[in-house]
Amino acid sequence: MSYLALARKYRPRSFAEVTTQEHVSETLRRAVAGDRVGHAYLFCGPRGVGKTTLARILAMALNCPRRTPEGEPCGECADCTRIWAGHTSLDVVEIDAASNRGVDDARELRERAMYAPSEEKRYKVYILDEAHMLTREAWNALLKILEEPPPRVIFVFATTEARKIQQTASPILSRCQRFDFRRIGTVDIVNRLGDVLGGEGISSDPEALRAIARKANGGMRDGLSLLDQVLALSDEKVTVDSVVRVLGVVADERYLELFDLVSERNHGAVFDFVEGLIDEGHDLVEFYHGLAEKLRLLLRMSLDPGFAAASMTSELREAFARRAAAFAPGDLVRMLAMSSGLESDGSLRRTGRPRVLVEMLLLRMSYLDRTVELEEIIRALGGAPPADPASQRPESAAAPAAGGSASPGSASESADASSAPGVRGSRVSPTPGPLPDAWRALVASGKRFGPGGLRVALQAATVVEETGDGRLVLEIPGGPFAEALQSAPVHRELEEALALHSGRDSVKISIRAADRDSGTTTRVPDPSGRISEGSARETRLRELVRQAPYLERAVAELDLELMD
Repeated sequence: MSYLALARKYRPRSFAEVTTQEHVSETLRRAVAGDRVGHAYLFCGPRGVGKTTLARILAMALNCPRRTPEGEPCGECADCTRIWAGHTSLDVVEIDAASNRGVDDARELRERAMYAPSEEKRYKVYILDEAHMLTREAWNALLKILEEPPPRVIFVFATTEARKIQQTASPILSRCQRFDFRRIGTVDIVNRLGDVLGGEGISSDPEALRAIARKANGGMRDGLSLLDQVLALSDEKVTVDSVVRVLGVVADERYLELFDLVSERNHGAVFDFVEGLIDEGHDLVEFYHGLAEKLRLLLRMSLDPGFAAASMTSELREAFARRAAAFAPGDLVRMLAMSSGLESDGSLRRTGRPRVLVEMLLLRMSYLDRTVELEEIIRALGGAPPADPASQRPESAAAPAAGGSASPGSASESADASSAPGVRGSRVSPTPGPLPDAWRALVASGKRFGPGGLRVALQAATVVEETGDGRLVLEIPGGPFAEALQSAPVHRELEEALALHSGRDSVKISIRAADRDSGTTTRVPDPSGRISEGSARETRLRELVRQAPYLERAVAELDLELMD
């Protein structure tokens, strides 16, 4: 007798045996028990998750003479056995739509469906696998019979590409009951593989079964096929070594070794590590996919120290937990982003030499400390000024290491610049400065107040005087701008921003509307005595607003912003 593959030998024979798809199997079982079976079904989902199996079980349940009151087929009678094995039957026909996809095939199917079942209480069931391969003309030939089918005729369409059916024949979707099948979890696949090995009388290593389940990627049929492949090498026991040898799966210990290299910043050892993977016969693309999965696991453990993956042993979980503790969550996020980017940009799929790409990815991870040091420098520059600036210079001097090179005085200059008025996003000096200087810094910062058009009014404003009681008098062109700036919310926000830039607890601003024709406004001069590009631009905008009142009204009412 010829060998029967495990995926066929252990195919479920009842609705209750189907794993993970309870939302489909329970609905169909109740429909059979209550005599509420639809005339057409569309089963969608990844390969190997039970679409064809459930279609056969439905056909068995409808035609089983010993069906239970709950709607379950017996699975043992001649009718059930023939349908379960996929053999030819008068009333249950399986058609491969990939090879019978034309309009003539659809017309033949339509004509055959018009004949009644072989017996009065039986159903004719047509199962079309890979239904998305049918042409548009074939679907059109089936539309009428799907809308008004003959009595006791059931159509079941199974597909992995439901969107293609929607693009090719969207009217079909409204004529079928659609069920979306889920991927099967790793734990469920491991349990099923264990049951199969128990039935075969073969022992197994739990970690080996978990490696097979992860490789199956949510497909039960793929998991059983991989197990068949491993059993060809080891008949007595399924071990981790046999799984690694047959499937090319990278052992978890290799990933633990890699994370040690990255945490220790052992850059040169990266090349030896990749060389070792190649010498062991591992596929680098397969290693890359495993790396992304392990980085995600470390990130989850770092964010949730109490997390325990159900598919991991306690020893392995502790080992990964120690590696997760060696990295900050931000480090792991950046490493995972690096790993994801290698596939998202398509470079890994296009190249025939993935070795260089994988080596560069691992090297970037090992040099990640420079990115972290740069962030620390940025946070230090954005914090409160130190009491002793000299004590902070060695820490600030780490900035050239992050960027590669810098002049000897660049670090101290950066630290001093953080307290200068006008530096966007920086802390201000505790020593109050002149209000006109603070006003120029506020305008240069580009901060937005109220509608976008008010930025033009702020650039066109002139400083008339600074009183001794912490009040700044501004003069702006009259019109909508003056009314908007004098509104309570905008006025208060403007005063708070000016107080922040001047280093004062509070500042008062008085706004006057200038006479467009007088042109007598005086401006407080820049202390440097130089005309800068920014001041020249402000002057041009101010003159433009003063000479074009309609432009001013359009900017204010339409919330526009003048660029220059």
